[in-house]
Formats: sequence, structure tokens, C-alpha cells
Amino acid sequence: MEDRPGTAGTAEAARDILEGRGRRGPSRLLPFLGPAFVASVAYIDPGNFATNIQGGAQFGYMLLWVIVASNLTAMLVQALSAKLGIATGRNLAEMCREQFSRPVVWGMWIISELVAMATDLAEFLGAALGLYLLFHLPLLTAAVVTGVVTMVILALERYGFRPVEAVITGFVGIIAVSYVIETILDRPDWGAVAVSAVVPRFAGTESVLIATGILGATVMPHVVFLHSALTQRRIVPRDPAQAARLFRFEVIDVAIAMGLAGVVNAAMLIMAASTFYREGLVHVASIEEAHRTLVPLLGSLSSTVFAISLLASGLSSSTVGTMAGQVIMQGFLHRQIPIWFRRLVTMLPALIVIGVGLDPTRTLVLSQVVLSFGLPFALVPLVLFTSRREIMGGLANGRPAVVAAVFATAVIIALNLFLLVRLAMGG
Repeated sequence: MEDRPGTAGTAEAARDILEGRGRRGPSRLLPFLGPAFVASVAYIDPGNFATNIQGGAQFGYMLLWVIVASNLTAMLVQALSAKLGIATGRNLAEMCREQFSRPVVWGMWIISELVAMATDLAEFLGAALGLYLLFHLPLLTAAVVTGVVTMVILALERYGFRPVEAVITGFVGIIAVSYVIETILDRPDWGAVAVSAVVPRFAGTESVLIATGILGATVMPHVVFLHSALTQRRIVPRDPAQAARLFRFEVIDVAIAMGLAGVVNAAMLIMAASTFYREGLVHVASIEEAHRTLVPLLGSLSSTVFAISLLASGLSSSTVGTMAGQVIMQGFLHRQIPIWFRRLVTMLPALIVIGVGLDPTRTLVLSQVVLSFGLPFALVPLVLFTSRREIMGGLANGRPAVVAAVFATAVIIALNLFLLVRLAMGG
């Protein structure tokens, strides 16, 4: 892929920098930025809208620290995924295929495909909801438009990685600017925001459950697979020293992209806390209700900006979900299907949900259950592989990274199991 138009220049500039030539100053970062921005879209997808709005509406700023903790976890996991691609030249799914038995690989592929499709369902519905809220299109029509637009974005892959990265980064920028505007209109209590960002607090069982939802659904399995694929052949280091230098640049990419995603998530919760919670509207939980309620509280501009950010989130995350599905099939099975066919197949669940009249927000929440079930099948192999020196060479995790990764993985899996048990018990 590095030889396609739109990628060769970036790869050449990056190689010059890795060899000590070329640009100086902050512009040296530019050839290395992109993969983490594509991955970061999964952390600001429509599922996050619903969770963050519910948390802010019910408990004000209290759970802001959960978003901070979630974001630090996301940075760690995505950095490990990027490192795997750099060190091995293979993505996580390919490594699983090499290291595990055939029955295990087939089982992991089926689970990963279901997770990718469930996640794509949530993202596709979010984009359709954004079109519905902005232009009052019937949801079914909005879903078809969403499918066409995502196919156009995916078609840019034929021109290399840079055009797709640019479009996705543009969408991330739209979401970020939208929430800058929302935050200005909200006029939040910045003192309370600062305290809540660093002081862990709860207020009863319900706050623990919502916090679990925010943290437990933070890491998206499909982008753990995807991020390793985005770095595996994007820029190929020529020796271990270059690989270490390249990884340092990718850590910066992760820190910027995931940091921006964290700020957006925090802004979602702050918006809900500064409007709904402050006005006593603690039961605003659906995306449509949040959009409708913003008009009398902050004016039509706020509700329009909210819908624009939701549309940008849905389109970009749905595109990324389809890309991840391709990586998962190619990695586990060494087979691919045309990307337009995958887009059509993954559209069907969303069209069925809309066609039979199911509640979109409720469907978003249920899709997270499937996602939760798939998390161990991405995180456990990632931690195992990146901690083995015979696989990673000099980029193998050091002891602090191993401890942090094992702890984060154990917490995320435990929280998701807690959510699944609560759901099974009807609570």
C-alpha cells in the first residue's frame, strides 16, 4: 500500500526523518500522524454520546474522572496495538493466526466479526440519526444515504492511506469544534469540572453502574485489531533503532489523537451536566431527547451543532468499522471480500432495526453488550504478544508496561463481565 499515490511521499518523508535527514521542528511529526486519529474515532462514536449524556444528566460532573481514567487506558491499549504492527510487520489478527491452533483462530474470527458488525450497527444508526435530526429525513432514507456516503469514503483507499486518514481526521476535527461550541454555550462551572476530573466519587449503585458502562465499554475490540494493521506497513523501519524511533513518533500520534477524543468525551458529559442536570432534567437518556431538549435550554444553534457532531461521528466510525472488518477477515483467514459487499452486509442489521421500528438508542446500548463479550479476544492476545521478546525484539513491553497492561485488561474484562451479569439478572 505504501507505493500508491498519496502514500509514497509520506513514507519517503518519514524514512528521511528516521534516518536523521529532512524536516526539523514540529513539522517532523506530520508524516507519522494519522493511524491513531483513525482509531480514535471509535472512542467518540454514537455509543459514547448515549453513555456520556446519561452520566452527565443523572450525576452532573461527578463521573468526569471516569472519562479521564478511560482515556489513559485507551492510550495504553492503542499504543500497544501500534507497536505490534511496527515491531512485527503483522497485525493482531495475523499474529493470532500464526500463534494459535486452527479451531481457536476460527472461533476468534467468528467472535471478532460479530463484534465488528455489532459495533458498526451502533455507528451506522448514529449517522442515520444525525441525518434524521438535521434534515428530518425518514430514518430508513437516512440509513441508505449513510451507506452511500461511507462507500464513497471507503473508495478513497484505492489512492492510499493518506486520503482516508485526512477525511477521518477532518471528521474528528468537526466533532471537536462542535463540542468547543457546545461548551462555550453551556457555560460550565470550571471549578467543579477540575475537581471532578481528578477526584473519584460515586453516589449510590446507579452511579457505579453508569461509571462501569463508561469505563467498561471504552476499548473497542475492532480498533485494537485495526490499529496494528494501520502501522504494520505504513512506514517500514530498516533496523531496530529505526523501529524504536518510529514507535516514539507513534506514541505522540496516540497521545494527541486519544487526548483529543478524551476531551470530546469530557465535553459530552460536561454539556449534559451543564444543561440537563443543572435544570433538573436527570432522566434525559436518549440521543433524540437530548437533541430536542437542547433547543429550549440553549437555543437552536446548540441542537444543530449537536446533530452535526453526531453525523460526523457516525459516518467516520462506520467507515472505520468496515475497515476493521476487512482487517479481521484478512488476518484470521487470509481472505478478503470486496469492501462494497462488506458495507452492504453490515448495513443490513441497521436497516432491519429501522424497518421494524426498534428504538435506535436502545439498540445502541444492546450492541455494547456484544462488544463487551468480544473484548478479551482482542486484549489478552495483544498483551501476550507485545510482552514476548521473541516476537517484539527490542520493542517488547518492559515490566512497568506489562504490569499496567495486565491490570488495565483485567479491570476492563471484569467490568464488562459485571455489566453482562447485571443484564442477565435483569438489572
